[in-house]
Amino acid sequence: LVGKRMFLQANGIAIDPAIVQKAEQIEQSGKTVVWVARGLECLGFLALMDVPKEDSKEVISLLKRMNIDVTMVTGDTASTAKAIADQTGITSVIAGVLPRGKSEEITRLRAQGRVVAMAGDGINDAPALAAADIGMAMASGSDVAMETADVVLMRSDLKSVVQAVELARKTFRIIKQNLFWAFLYNVAAIPLAMAGLLNPII
Repeated sequence: LVGKRMFLQANGIAIDPAIVQKAEQIEQSGKTVVWVARGLECLGFLALMDVPKEDSKEVISLLKRMNIDVTMVTGDTASTAKAIADQTGITSVIAGVLPRGKSEEITRLRAQGRVVAMAGDGINDAPALAAADIGMAMASGSDVAMETADVVLMRSDLKSVVQAVELARKTFRIIKQNLFWAFLYNVAAIPLAMAGLLNPII
């Protein structure tokens, strides 16, 4: 068996507390611990680590300046997630979440009246991408994520997320300006046309 400690314990495998303590120390440095067992014997664990993208900290800072709350939703343990969050400047972390749980967290945020954008690239992110108001997938990610997302970012760097938000905001602002001037023009022009002072075609 290979998996989380709870998975091994649920299958009746006892784990030496000294090894558990060592694993917890490793998790606090940002590594994910994967336990390995044969039969009912725990053989040990593997320590894996996701390295944050180089531009993560800068992008998180830019999003915060745009008044966007950033939350990391991950299947990693709380200590691993905290280590990554500390490196990137993320202050809100939801850890230990199964793939189904990611979409449930997004649904919960939306129920609070928030507009939620989800950025992800893995198969496990697909349900969350579908549940969000806007799902953003990286072109370098899985096909399932790209099929599910509303927006596919063609570059794999995280600055694409910031650029997508900026582009959307500018587009929305132009739409509102166009509607304002269209209504203003018609409010002024229709009475003039009715009074015969303006050709209705104009």
